[in-house]
Amino acid sequence: MNDWPEGYGKRVLARVDSTNAEAARIAPGLAGPEWILALEQSAARGRRGRGWVNPKGNFAATLVMHPGETPDKVALRSFVTSLALYDALVAATGRAEPFSLKWPNDVLLNGGKLAGILLESAGSGGRLTHFAIGIGVNLKEAPGAPEVEEGATRPVSLLSETGVAITPEEFLDLLAPAYARYEAQFTTYGFDPIRTAWLSRAARLGEVVTARTTRDEVTGTFETVDAAGNLVLSTAKSRVAIPAADVFF
Repeated sequence: MNDWPEGYGKRVLARVDSTNAEAARIAPGLAGPEWILALEQSAARGRRGRGWVNPKGNFAATLVMHPGETPDKVALRSFVTSLALYDALVAATGRAEPFSLKWPNDVLLNGGKLAGILLESAGSGGRLTHFAIGIGVNLKEAPGAPEVEEGATRPVSLLSETGVAITPEEFLDLLAPAYARYEAQFTTYGFDPIRTAWLSRAARLGEVVTARTTRDEVTGTFETVDAAGNLVLSTAKSRVAIPAADVFF
């Protein structure tokens, strides 16, 4: 706890429906950013309303805050969070080479999905009343094949792939200071240094990937992430900037 970042609150819950739901409940009464860690969740969820399998011993937490930027800028904190997760995992294992970052918000270990990020917000008139960054990490156990969407990246756990055993509380104590460092960089210097750092850790950069949206599918070479956080693919016809999609390779 000596390295816990100044100005960030922390609460650890034995059980809750979901940490993002708890974030929405407590946000109106918070004076500053707050980490919420749940040792057990009864109704965890992932992107697009999908269920999130969260066995006991895995990491489930949310950082809730009241950012002042416009919603499009606030959403770039998914990249801030990805970098913090990467650093925390390197600190936990002493190894960097097995980890990579998958656009838009996953962390891979040996090519398998180890962690995911879920952003949720509330507000009106272009202003957010609160912003929640939900984070799930398979520290101890990965979901089985029946619990994973067809074609999705295979899930892995930190324990099975590296032999490293770490508790959710111990992992939060690595993640929170890492996040605070990147948050300070983001608020001081903007997205560009975050983008550069993220790209240096990106999975499949320069390779052919498929981005699937709710309406269509685009296959092309993963060229970069642009200044708005969009995935940029180079196809036979053109360069395409994609704001939101599931990526397959």
